[in-house]
Amino acid sequence: MALFNSINQIPTPLIHTLELLGFTTMTEIQHKTIEPILTGKDILAQSKTGSGKTLAFGLPCIIHTDTSNMKPQSIIITPTRELAEQVAIALRHAATYKKNLKILTLYGGVPLRAQAESLAKGAHILIGTPGRIQDHLAKETLLLDSINTLVLDEADRMLDMGFYDAIVKIASNMPRKKQTLLFSATFPEKIEVLAKQLLNEPLTIKVDTHIEAKKINELLYETDDKNKTLFSLIQSYQPESLLIFCNTKAQVITLTDILLKLGHAAIDIHGDLDQRDRNESLIAFSNKTKRILVATDVASRGLDIKDIALVINYDLPFEQEVYTHRIGRTGRADATGTALSLFTQKDREKCTYVKSRATLGEIHKLRIDAKFKMISDYDTLCLNGGKKTKLRAGDILGTLCKEIGIENKLIGKIHITDTKSYIALHHTIIDQVFKALKKVKIKKKKYIAWILD
Repeated sequence: MALFNSINQIPTPLIHTLELLGFTTMTEIQHKTIEPILTGKDILAQSKTGSGKTLAFGLPCIIHTDTSNMKPQSIIITPTRELAEQVAIALRHAATYKKNLKILTLYGGVPLRAQAESLAKGAHILIGTPGRIQDHLAKETLLLDSINTLVLDEADRMLDMGFYDAIVKIASNMPRKKQTLLFSATFPEKIEVLAKQLLNEPLTIKVDTHIEAKKINELLYETDDKNKTLFSLIQSYQPESLLIFCNTKAQVITLTDILLKLGHAAIDIHGDLDQRDRNESLIAFSNKTKRILVATDVASRGLDIKDIALVINYDLPFEQEVYTHRIGRTGRADATGTALSLFTQKDREKCTYVKSRATLGEIHKLRIDAKFKMISDYDTLCLNGGKKTKLRAGDILGTLCKEIGIENKLIGKIHITDTKSYIALHHTIIDQVFKALKKVKIKKKKYIAWILD
């Protein structure tokens, strides 16, 4: 595959930054889109989640940004808060070579006033959801007359959510001579209509448009007792990590409670949680302090969680495209994965599309270990400081090892947000660290610590 340094328009400092981040070789979508985007072409691209599209549209946005002008120059619209945050994190990492480049997220669950105050100070790249962007336009806290590039990420998902009119209205507030980049996992008719309305003579690119059968092993289990079958599957497959999809928030909450009572390290994510709780659910799952994530379709796209061993559809989705996106959470990049789906007599019509691609599993052939539980050796310790207090992972690691005397091997992932830090610690030492931090300072400052439930 081609290397990033084979594209002359990518500046050398950015190449070095990408190398530090572990990116040297381009994915297919990056190889086919970055150069035409840099030359100003409108792009209509079809590419599945996890194909590297964020850098495909993100790098040109960063390169084209004029940091001497504090007006918004690029806007990236995403269907969910989680995807907006993931895109922002990826772009902030890549943009570290370019001083004073400001990236701002705009989504619900965060006070509008705080975002308005940030907008008033100026930002170069905006990343947000349609609803919150419309809120700012309505209150005139956001002007888009300086936008050079509009990116629609996961456009098909946004249209599924009913955002067609919102996207068109938002785009109408931008200059007509802007560049528009539309990325979508599928190309339903609505995407074609939106593309004709917003894009100007686009270059159409299609890559990674199907999930490789060899990468994801799909199995379908018929049952008249979904809970019993689910528990049997967990005790048979014994995955390192498990993502379970339900169709309703109520079912997510109920199932999570049952799994917790059975002794599994489970956590949930759904639309009724506020943004902080949603973020903390994802952090606990990605740092392996929780090994099961039970979710509605808010999690079927946009979550950058690597190494999900198993996906189970507790409820079959209503649409085939949703099924594709759900099981695409496993078997990402070069990994392989397994996707299991449960169905009852009532689901027979709904599961026709799954039957056409999945193997029918036989419950009686499962080798079940009734004592197996998905528990974690780690818990998450939280601190009331993050990027805004100049707290870095190295500072935390140094304090834990040198000041408190914790072995490095007992410390897991450290995740730092703007205002908080989350440290995965082996359960045998978390109380020791918690008590020590009441006295020990990090970078000459004392932080409040607590253990995430």
